Amino acid sequence: MSDTRRRVKVYTLNEERQWEDRGTGHVCCSEPDSLTVTGEADGSLLLESKINPDTAYQKQQDTLIVWSEAENYDLALSFQEKAGCDEIWEKICQVQGKDPSVEITQDPGDESEEERLEDMLESGHPLELPPCEPGCLEELEELVMSVLPSPVRREKLALALLSSGYIRKLLQLFRASEEEGDRRGLQQLHQIVRGLLLLNKATLLEVMFSDDCIMDVVGCLEYEPALLQPKSHRQFLTETARFREVIPIRDSELRQKIHQTYRVQYIQDIILPTHSVLEDNFLSTLSSFIFFNKVEIVSMLQEDEKFLTEVFAQLTDEATEDSKRRELVNFFKEFCAFSQTLQPQNRDAFFKTLANLGILPALEIVMGMEDEQVKSAAMDIFSYLVEFSPSVVREFIMQEPQQADDDVLLINVVIKQMICDSDPELGGAVQLMGLLRTLMDPENMLAPASKAEKSEFLSFFYKYCMHVLTAPLLANTGEEDPDLMEGAAKPNPVCPGALRFMRRIIGLKDEYYNRYIVKGNLFEPVINALLDNGTRYNLLNSAIIELFEFIRVEDIRSLIAHIVDNFSTALESIEYVQTFKGLKGRYEQEKQRQSRGFSRYRRDGRSFQEDEDTWLNEDEEDEGVTDKSKSDYGTFMESEKVKESQDKENQPKRTASGSFKFSFSHSSGAANTANGSKPPPSASSSRAAAPPSGQTARTGLVDYPDDEDEEESADEEQSPRKRPRLGS
Repeated sequence: MSDTRRRVKVYTLNEERQWEDRGTGHVCCSEPDSLTVTGEADGSLLLESKINPDTAYQKQQDTLIVWSEAENYDLALSFQEKAGCDEIWEKICQVQGKDPSVEITQDPGDESEEERLEDMLESGHPLELPPCEPGCLEELEELVMSVLPSPVRREKLALALLSSGYIRKLLQLFRASEEEGDRRGLQQLHQIVRGLLLLNKATLLEVMFSDDCIMDVVGCLEYEPALLQPKSHRQFLTETARFREVIPIRDSELRQKIHQTYRVQYIQDIILPTHSVLEDNFLSTLSSFIFFNKVEIVSMLQEDEKFLTEVFAQLTDEATEDSKRRELVNFFKEFCAFSQTLQPQNRDAFFKTLANLGILPALEIVMGMEDEQVKSAAMDIFSYLVEFSPSVVREFIMQEPQQADDDVLLINVVIKQMICDSDPELGGAVQLMGLLRTLMDPENMLAPASKAEKSEFLSFFYKYCMHVLTAPLLANTGEEDPDLMEGAAKPNPVCPGALRFMRRIIGLKDEYYNRYIVKGNLFEPVINALLDNGTRYNLLNSAIIELFEFIRVEDIRSLIAHIVDNFSTALESIEYVQTFKGLKGRYEQEKQRQSRGFSRYRRDGRSFQEDEDTWLNEDEEDEGVTDKSKSDYGTFMESEKVKESQDKENQPKRTASGSFKFSFSHSSGAANTANGSKPPPSASSSRAAAPPSGQTARTGLVDYPDDEDEEESADEEQSPRKRPRLGS
């Protein structure tokens, strides 16, 4: 066979009965009798399919070849040129010994021997149609229904209908029957037209859905026999569903294609809801017809640069009326939805065209409108753009002019829409939350061309957007109760809800976030909250203790160093748990390891290994000491209860607010408690409280789902009996 190459798109039918684009390439029919498609972009093999003598191949719309290779695995080749489709079709028919004039080569179903014999006997004789007259409708109805089980007979009926112009004659008969009020004849025509759609023939659909026929086809489908009164589908399509051109479409072919696609989609979704899997399979050609129409519409619109430029100009023009802008936004929403039918490279070009024309600045304008429909449509468009390329959206966000008011930035507008969602079920908020997570996901910021994207975008977000995102949290945790008595302890702005957020961030164990926490001295309010909580045994206390215990167990060294360097003096008096002593022990071990590492550079390799083994053994012994001290926790707390009354005299004095106050200097490490005054807020000062040594033993009140694996890994080194669970 010749190795003729033709440009094609490869499609597969997914579980939702929708065609998915697999790429563009060139097809050839080569030895041993197989179809091969090689990708035009990188030369990869997109398809290799042997032409099986028993496989049913179907030719549709002059440029499509469709077939099934296995159960629930349908393939399609969409040719750029009709000539290429005809040539490959001839090769397929040659392998199977079929006449290229047929539209289907084999019977895809399992027929009985009787049916196969009947097909063989009839194969040489054309099918005769009854006269297109009112008295012959019942005979025609029986004929149409009888051929549906047999693909060969369906093919014969389709050829007979096309060769004699029978469909147009049938629709003329429908108009006459409707004028005469022949209800029985109209119900028979309904069954006949429905049966013609179930023939699953693209050539028949092209005639039935043409401009001069489609409304009569819809009219026939109104007279369902099971209904007492006919439907009003034509009235809806002509009067209610009005086609509005937001910008005049000059291309008559494009306008006709849009009208046709909408009406055929209406037939599929409203008039012909499938009643069985069998009918769904019979209507697969109808789905293909709609799919490829959408591909053609998007391609034609994208090529009309003048049209798109005019649409964007009106969308961003301040003088445009709100009603007009609403229509423009809805147009772009449908446009983006249609674009999902494009192959990946064409879809990339489509969204790049929109980005270059200014779709994101336009969305920034319409998202601020009061019209809920407009905002909803704009969010859908934004969703398409984020799913297409988060990097493109992030680049635009960072290049926005830095306004005096951060709230006008596109991403802040999105955040506010999420926070202020009026839907009781928060459907829009959930959608926007997913988009924000996609934009902030470091995993899609790792492209070689954008190595700095991660740090640049996250820095931008923390600087210009974080205060907007956290505003509701701060509003709910930072307000003071006006009913509090004068002199009573004021609630600390840190609460378990805010701690949960910080705990999740630290749980990521990402040094980027850790550096941000250190730079912002974010542990100071957490430690102050712990100290202000005093002797109270509550959720806040347990949440904070668990946070620091996680840092100790996971040995997050940057945070351990920061905590010990800045807050060890304030925390050294807390002895009812061993967490803070354990942190200091980790800190000292790391300093020793670093000093050994420096000295080992001057020794030979043997000494290096010996020192390394010694250090590891010491580390394990230190862990054992820590765990043993923790295992004595219960005994220690019981003994402390006895001493409680004796130690009360040694407790620090309370201030007027009822909390314990200490200040200390990081440079000297000495506590300044002469006057108990609160130091000015800075990275080098903090408040400290020394809980009485005889207070009641405490057990953790909180746990987090992401700690289970961490605790399991820690338990591998420690006996469960010896290691009390702070999160229990």
